[in-house]
Amino acid sequence: MSAALVRGVVALLSLALLNPGSASAAEERLFVLAAASLRNALDDAASQYAGAKPVISYAGSSALARQIERGAPASLVLCADRDWMDYLEARGLIERDTRRDLLGNRLALIAPRESKTELRVAPAMPLARALGSGRLAIGDPAHVPAGKYARAALERLGVWSAVRDRVAATENVRVALALVARGEAPLGIVYETDARAEPSVRVLDRFDASLHPPIVYPMALVKGASPAAREFATHLKGEVARRIFEKHGFTPLN
Repeated sequence: MSAALVRGVVALLSLALLNPGSASAAEERLFVLAAASLRNALDDAASQYAGAKPVISYAGSSALARQIERGAPASLVLCADRDWMDYLEARGLIERDTRRDLLGNRLALIAPRESKTELRVAPAMPLARALGSGRLAIGDPAHVPAGKYARAALERLGVWSAVRDRVAATENVRVALALVARGEAPLGIVYETDARAEPSVRVLDRFDASLHPPIVYPMALVKGASPAAREFATHLKGEVARRIFEKHGFTPLN
């Protein structure tokens, strides 16, 4: 995500903070930053919450961390890997004792719904040939957790070198999903939950968890979090949210 876009998100959240639009005090407003791949599931979980309704901004985990570092008035953050939560913790930007691994996920190899391509995940699989003249849509491996997991898996399978120059690297995993859904990329690697959320793609195969580091979504309160954020975090660890996350294909870890 560009610096200008990060500044725009910070400004948007700041404006919301100054104009709460309800009888609640501004300090009780609930601002959440969450990994893009959580959008559908977290929206559903928020809709079942009886407390103050959260204002949720979705982006890649690297962008979330930068937003918080630049002063976005968020109270709760959910990343798509431990590295970016480590980044925030190392800078003293989260309340360390509230950090918790909330969810797990899997990687899936996808194609457009109408594609005739068939490909199984296996060592030395003919991924480059299956791409034809197209590109492989993944999150940017340098910054986006889903892209880092995808690269690690392809390296383990011995095929990364054949496709590394044919990658469409995106700012978050949902953009990669959209490229495949629109037929702009013949293949993509996304989270299994993303594939389930998009009817315009189909799953060709899933990656074994041993091929990449564990896919974990940590959650933590940001320093100075409001009481409303603590209550919402408790809701996300509860049974109602657990069932919602499972319905969307996530693996609850609590």
